[in-house]
Amino acid sequence: MRSKLFLVLFFLAVNLTGCNTTKEGDTLTEKEQYAARVKTAFMKGWTAYKDYAWGMDAVNPISQKGHNWYSHTLLMTPVDAYSTMCLMNLDSAKVEAKDLIVNKLNFDVDMEVQQFEIAIRIVGGLISSYQLDGDKRFLDLAVDLADRLMPVFDTPTGIPYRLVNLKTGAIEGNVTNPCEVGSMLLEYGMLSKLTGNPIYYEKCKRGVVAMYNLRGKTGLVGGSINCDTGKWLDTHAHIRGGIDAYYEYLLKGYILFGDEDLKTMWETSLNGVETYLADTRNTGYWIGEADMNTGKRTATIFGALDCFWNGCLVLEGKTNEAEKLQASIFKMWTLEGIEPESIDYTTMKIISSYYMIRPEAIESTYYVWKATGDQKYYEMGKTMFDSIEKYCQVDNGYVQLRDVRTKEKWDTLESFFFAETMKYCYLFFAPDGTFSFDQYVLNTEAHPFKNTWDKGWTGRYKMNKPQQ
Repeated sequence: MRSKLFLVLFFLAVNLTGCNTTKEGDTLTEKEQYAARVKTAFMKGWTAYKDYAWGMDAVNPISQKGHNWYSHTLLMTPVDAYSTMCLMNLDSAKVEAKDLIVNKLNFDVDMEVQQFEIAIRIVGGLISSYQLDGDKRFLDLAVDLADRLMPVFDTPTGIPYRLVNLKTGAIEGNVTNPCEVGSMLLEYGMLSKLTGNPIYYEKCKRGVVAMYNLRGKTGLVGGSINCDTGKWLDTHAHIRGGIDAYYEYLLKGYILFGDEDLKTMWETSLNGVETYLADTRNTGYWIGEADMNTGKRTATIFGALDCFWNGCLVLEGKTNEAEKLQASIFKMWTLEGIEPESIDYTTMKIISSYYMIRPEAIESTYYVWKATGDQKYYEMGKTMFDSIEKYCQVDNGYVQLRDVRTKEKWDTLESFFFAETMKYCYLFFAPDGTFSFDQYVLNTEAHPFKNTWDKGWTGRYKMNKPQQ
């Protein structure tokens, strides 16, 4: 495996490339102008949240109201936004968000939540905020929430249920998917490291190992599984939503924690994707879908969420493959001036036409740019931000699109706009030293997790061995 060797080269590439524009007097360089524009976009969205949805999860700018995911707020937007505020040095916004979080965020509520989404957004956001800010109140909140999420792992197989009541601990949802089983490894691993309590990582890893041991003959996992029996209910293998971050966290977990079990699982998965899902057509290089047991191709779909794969390819050192996939991603983005949710890559016809201001294509472009130093990827990053500014901006904020062909507006602005999309846009243009890949691993919500310990820690739970 080339991950660790390539990381050294990858880190060296960071901050070595950028815009060639120079200052003349007080004139801003192009990068500085774009950095200011991204900050302005972020603050325009944040102002909409303050004006219409303060204390709620997310904002609807056009109707000038807010909404919560559940019966009570979890403050998703301020928690998700805080790490980006730190990188952008938005001091006044940080004060506003922090005061709301530490004084108003309360998990002692009788409501059922989706464990995976809450772990990556709220647990992850609080951990990252603690590391960036230093205030232990962030960490205390993360521990309180994680403790309330832990009952999902009490299943016959160790594969976690999807839903848990934060007050009673009652669990539901015994049919799940790989993403909701494995893409909490970073959050719970970080919590175990920061608190010295191994239980978070051990419970999560046990579920990941259980799912991995049930993989298909291709080495890949399917779309859904019964948590009680371990029986696959959907054997379609792909890298779309429902599976995506499961693979991402095997690699990033190995990089962050040095867990050799994760390395083994990642290499098996990577080989399966390259053997059975990678697909070269006259339209480009893509990652498609196949049966997890036979390897027979079952669909030729690629979409916005699939773009995360390029970050994995870059971290693995597979730059050539990443550049090929990046060309396809940009082709999808420019079909209608901004990316649709999904396409059939054999015909380049749109399957799902909405755009949720997702970050993954921008994330992909950023990783490939930093790995290669090629100016064309910097230009792609500019194009993507310009598209969002052009088509998703309204008078009092930013909103999603119902249809990229007509550019019809969709009146909602979810928290990942602040956590991910604006963060990746900003990193193209940020001053040197703003962010360093040799110090941080970004979780799937783009929250930076700082590595402050030696490699080699894995917790007590080992693959293919019973828990002690």
